Amino acid sequence: MTENIFEAPLPASFPPLFTGEAVSGSTDPFAKACAQAMIGCDAGLLVHSITPDRIRAAIVFAPETSLEDSMSAMIACGVGFQNAMGALAPPEVAVHLGWQGEIYINGGEAGRLRMGASDTDPKVEPDWLVIGLDLDLLPQAEGDTGERPNQTSLMMEGCGDISPIRLLEAWSRHTLVWLNDIESSGASALHELWRGLVTDLGDEVSLQVDGDAVTGTFLGADEQFGMLLRTGDNTRVIPLSSCLETGET
Repeated sequence: MTENIFEAPLPASFPPLFTGEAVSGSTDPFAKACAQAMIGCDAGLLVHSITPDRIRAAIVFAPETSLEDSMSAMIACGVGFQNAMGALAPPEVAVHLGWQGEIYINGGEAGRLRMGASDTDPKVEPDWLVIGLDLDLLPQAEGDTGERPNQTSLMMEGCGDISPIRLLEAWSRHTLVWLNDIESSGASALHELWRGLVTDLGDEVSLQVDGDAVTGTFLGADEQFGMLLRTGDNTRVIPLSSCLETGET
């Protein structure tokens, strides 16, 4: 029988190298994962919380490269999520990714990826890196959904029959495939697939970088998935590590 988002969460079965830890709905899995990483947990810890309206999860990584070179883990998580949805969602459902971690389903924003690390220096090898996933199962706005026309949820896009825990399992499996591919062959295949999924490529974008508003044309990404942004006659690289969350999580 097909499961739906209103059923109680089923026991999770994550792939080797991942260890699941369920937390209550009042606990932020991202903050929990960062706290566990700070005190020295094993890489592969996947902290998760499923409530009737949201999936929240976070994976702890132990990078062996510089912070900037480790940013491919976020891209692997994003593409892994798209692959998981492709396996579980109806075929007409389209998933795209924003450069800063946004997750779009059929053009509407349904969630995001977020990042935290032990160090923000892009040249330093961090002790740990945490990638978080937040996904709306039901609309989050109060009242008429027209108040948030660019927001959506799995239920609104005809994905209400997807079991949240099975989606988490699929996310971890597909992410692991990409992590293994990066380790064995580099990030070129990931880069090629991600380029077809990322939004706003070739368009003018506005974003906050280190507290400043930046506007320009999104030309593409470098080998470390830094944004190539053209403003006038100048092109600059905005490192993906600029999306790291700092301070209190």
